[in-house]
Amino acid sequence: MHLVFSTKERKKLIPPAWRERLWAYIGGIARENKMKALAVGGTDDHMHVLASLPSTMSVAKAVQLLKGGSSKWLHETFPEGKEFAWQEGYGAFSIGISAVDDTIAYIERQEEHHRKRTFEEEFVAFLDRHGIEYDRRFVFG
Repeated sequence: MHLVFSTKERKKLIPPAWRERLWAYIGGIARENKMKALAVGGTDDHMHVLASLPSTMSVAKAVQLLKGGSSKWLHETFPEGKEFAWQEGYGAFSIGISAVDDTIAYIERQEEHHRKRTFEEEFVAFLDRHGIEYDRRFVFG
C-alpha cells in the first residue's frame, strides 16, 4: 500500500532537521507492528509510506498506528514542535508488485518532485489515476 498523508492544514511543520529521524521512527513503528516499510519519505507538509501490511491488519489501523505513534514521538522528541499534527484523513493506494521499484524511487525523490508540483496537485493526480471521486473542498481546503 502506498499511504499518503499531510500535516494538519498542510502547514509546513516538518523541518529538514527532523525528517531523517522521523522517517526512521515511522519505519520502526511499522516493524513493531509486523508491517514492512519499503520506503518512507516526504517534505515539510506531507509524507509517503510504501508498506506491506499483514493480512490481519486494515489500512485504517496501519495509518492510525503510523500517524499516532509518530505524532506522539515528535511531541516528546521536539518540544518546539507542539503545533505539529497530522491531518485527519489519508490516501491509500494499492500498487502491483511491478510498481514497487518506481514507487520507492518516487518516494525517495520527494524534495526534487515538489519543486515542480504542490502536494495538492500530486494528491489529485493520485486520486484521478486510481479513479477515486473526491470533494475538492477537502483537498484544497
